[in-house]
Amino acid sequence: MAQNLWDDSKAKNKKGLEQLVYRSNLLGTDRSVCNWGGGNTSMKTLEKDFKGNDINVMWVKGSGSDLATMNASNFTGLRLEDIKPLIKLDDMSDEDMTAYLQHCMIDANHPKSSIETLLHAFLPYKHVDHTHPDAIISICCASNGKEVADEIFGNRYVWVPYIRPGFKLSKMIAEAVEGNPNAELVLMEKHGLVTWGETAEESYNKTIEVISEAERYIEDLVDEETLFGGKKYDVLPNEQKEEILMELLPVIRGLVSEDERAILYVNDEDHVMQFVNSKDAGELSQIGAACPDHLVHTKRTPLFVEWDIEGRNVEALKKKVVDGVQAYRKEYKQYFDRNKDEDDQLINASPRVILIPGIGMIAVGKSRTMAVNSAGLYERAIAVMRGSTTLGTFTSLSENEAYNVEYWPLELYKLTLAPPEAEFSRKVALITGGAGGIGSACVERLAKEGAHVVIADLNEEGAKKVANSMNEKYGAYTCLPLKMDVTKEREVKEAYKQAILYFGGIDIIVNNAGLATSSPFVETTLDEWQLNMDVLTTGYFLVAKEGFKVMQQQELGGSQVFIGSKNSIYAGKNASAYSTAKAAEVHLARCIAAEGGEYGIRVNSVLPDAVLQGSAIWDSNWRKERASAYGIHPDELEDHYKKRTTLLVNIYPEDIAEAVAFFASTKASKSTGNMLAVDGGVPAAFTR
Repeated sequence: MAQNLWDDSKAKNKKGLEQLVYRSNLLGTDRSVCNWGGGNTSMKTLEKDFKGNDINVMWVKGSGSDLATMNASNFTGLRLEDIKPLIKLDDMSDEDMTAYLQHCMIDANHPKSSIETLLHAFLPYKHVDHTHPDAIISICCASNGKEVADEIFGNRYVWVPYIRPGFKLSKMIAEAVEGNPNAELVLMEKHGLVTWGETAEESYNKTIEVISEAERYIEDLVDEETLFGGKKYDVLPNEQKEEILMELLPVIRGLVSEDERAILYVNDEDHVMQFVNSKDAGELSQIGAACPDHLVHTKRTPLFVEWDIEGRNVEALKKKVVDGVQAYRKEYKQYFDRNKDEDDQLINASPRVILIPGIGMIAVGKSRTMAVNSAGLYERAIAVMRGSTTLGTFTSLSENEAYNVEYWPLELYKLTLAPPEAEFSRKVALITGGAGGIGSACVERLAKEGAHVVIADLNEEGAKKVANSMNEKYGAYTCLPLKMDVTKEREVKEAYKQAILYFGGIDIIVNNAGLATSSPFVETTLDEWQLNMDVLTTGYFLVAKEGFKVMQQQELGGSQVFIGSKNSIYAGKNASAYSTAKAAEVHLARCIAAEGGEYGIRVNSVLPDAVLQGSAIWDSNWRKERASAYGIHPDELEDHYKKRTTLLVNIYPEDIAEAVAFFASTKASKSTGNMLAVDGGVPAAFTR
């Protein structure tokens, strides 16, 4: 239920645009009031122009921003005196309207104004809110919506039939409101709500009041037992569901990445499962979108996959999903061809939302953030269908109406406002030893260029610390920290499961978990020997093997980078166990490369030497042991390593991360089975 969040103690010190920002943020905070990226708000005020003269200005939300998070810089100021005369026109194209409004801006650096700018300008009220509340859209999408509105609002509302936002709709709303002196709100068929007030608080209060009236009416009629036709399936036990998803998500990710690689997000919250497991979900989900604003992110319909839950046959479910995605893509291309205009370009034919009874909703996006947003928008659609089917029958836009919004240039423009994609955008990397010096540098290097990163480390707190830092810097869903002991197959498999459940799959593996011991050969114990083999050989084998299987399932190729050592090819004194394990490690990489080629899986190795900075290894006895082997004091070790290189340089974690990024990138797309030494040039370790 919508809550009135207005706080006088916070609002009283805010003036003008600051108060508009405050009101907008409150409206956007509750997604049942306004969905992500949708809705718009405005305020009319007096400002000074560049000559110091008073001018009437309307501040309106800029295109592509989100009410919940926007600030003053996301609003556009326009000269009202230049806009008002437009209402006398009979019509105005989108192109002409957009061009005209750009000339009305008081500052050319402001963002392009909202698609619905004229709606705000043509209404005579100082503050105007346009939102997409679940309860209101439930009425606006119900077959008997006008009759319901009459019962709730009497003569206090104006009903506007659906047309796509633009000049005509704005003028229609203004004229309808002018024609009803009792009007307090506008109900936009299959779209949303418009309210207003003479102050920011009055406008906000009216919005919440109207929504609350609709919510109370609907909730009095709701019968949970019969919603969506009643329950058809039970939710699978969580353990079974996760095991199925572990097998299913990489397959889905590969299928939906045919046009553009995607990240997946699973939502199995109770209200989602109530819909997905219902008798009517298969039919209801195919009627169409619940709101025009959903279309770019959810498409007109989701893919609904019916399967034999009782049989728990995962292979049969996989086939259903494969067939379903292929059929969806074929139908979507036909839908595009039936409705396209001359210059339209098909963007992506794969489903953005997949519904599977017993499992839940799987949302698709270019990042986890966008997948979460797509899921959030479809949650809103479920809420609307819940309300509409309680009131009557759920209706939606026609196919052509939906297409004209989905491929509307003004709607697609919003997508161009996102930051440009980088080398590792849409990709997921798993880095072992991710909390250490080299590991954390690799995390930063890949995340900086768009990667989602699973930080796996025996040091769970260290992994969390790195993840928190990266998430704060690059976005909330960038990194997932996981505890993993690479020597334990169970923990390796569990880490991959959690990574897949969180991101949908894996594209890059950086096999970096490390340790080092130093002993003269005859003093090397079996325990020391086995420890090196367990971590540096068996551990790398387990991590690579599980990752290889995921990459095979996705059929998207992949890159694995092993962090070897100078000792992989150099017989290090007093380091037989470590050197042998490191040699085995890089040969394992070459063996995997030989088998991975047919699947597009590349495997390469980076061979560092003496990376002391940030390394737990070099803070252990290893420093003393290596110094002893060279007959120097531990404090002299860094300078010793520098002087023995032909380039006379020290090697840092960032240097190794750069090499890893190269092998993981498209620049190395034709390279596999290689070793790249990053050691400053140690002649004894030159490959030959």
